[in-house]
Amino acid sequence: MSSYRVRFEPQGRIVQVSAAEAVLGAALAAGLNLPHSCKSGHCSSCRARLVSGAVHYPEGRPPGLMAEEETAGFALLCRARATSDLVVEARVIRHVTDVEVKTLPCRIETRVLLAPDVLRLTLRLPLVETFEFQAGQYLDVLLEGGGRRSFSIASPPHDSARLELHIRHARGGGFTSGLFAQECAGALLRIEGPIGQFVYADAETPVIFIAGGTGFAPVKAMLRAALERGTARDIRFYWGARTPTDLYEEQLVRGWEARYPRFHFAGVLSETPTQAPEADRYAHGWVHETVLARHPDLSGYEVYAAGPPAMIEAIRAQFPARGLAADRLHFDSFDYAPR
Repeated sequence: MSSYRVRFEPQGRIVQVSAAEAVLGAALAAGLNLPHSCKSGHCSSCRARLVSGAVHYPEGRPPGLMAEEETAGFALLCRARATSDLVVEARVIRHVTDVEVKTLPCRIETRVLLAPDVLRLTLRLPLVETFEFQAGQYLDVLLEGGGRRSFSIASPPHDSARLELHIRHARGGGFTSGLFAQECAGALLRIEGPIGQFVYADAETPVIFIAGGTGFAPVKAMLRAALERGTARDIRFYWGARTPTDLYEEQLVRGWEARYPRFHFAGVLSETPTQAPEADRYAHGWVHETVLARHPDLSGYEVYAAGPPAMIEAIRAQFPARGLAADRLHFDSFDYAPR
């Protein structure tokens, strides 16, 4: 099988990659910690500039790479296979967002059903261990046999004595099905983290947060970090779901709205309730379309979005046309990483 040389700039590191393996995988195996997250071609965290050489994608151009980005010379390294020697311009980081990635045991302290298909787990870490992370990052639960499942941390860094996760019941998912089928409080898990470049940084610019479904988990950590630590910025939060039940912590969020004058919330339902007052309580349609309708000019905003791939792809395609600067759009696409 063919093998190619990949030189990463500006470091000048050279890595050998076979034609059958992803460029990102070869780099990580060689000890280069490149930005990455989902590893499935949706989140775009691993996007890098292809200075020279050629790559192909066995399953076609991944959803996280727009056609114009590919034309401009960018590639998603998690899906890209080399077809020649490459020179790639990519940022190498010492640790993910410069905090230490750890593998730790933990115990499930509480298990609360937030919705018919959403659980809140609270994890308790060993007393002798510290776990530093940034609001918006996620962790992996390590399973027997080498599998892993990724979950965003819903608690903020300033409240890290317990780690909060929101678990959606995935059809056919053995791990999540087990959590829903039986009482799991007290069970032991192994976790690895923190992971991910979707992190919150406070600023004075007005900010819009958008969540789809359990994309609320990292957004919750960010909102708590901003609101509870104090921020001078105006905050708008749009949470899209199918039904009111799927806005599983709506009461908590509306409590924030009553407590913090600069925080404003809108729930957006894709299925219109048939009875008032629910029909009048929410916006209706797709959450990203509601944001565009209420904010036709996004040039003065920063946006953080987390949710299903279709939502993220629509935001990436449509928001820049309304004036949103590329460096002010931060997103996390909730897709399952390859097993």
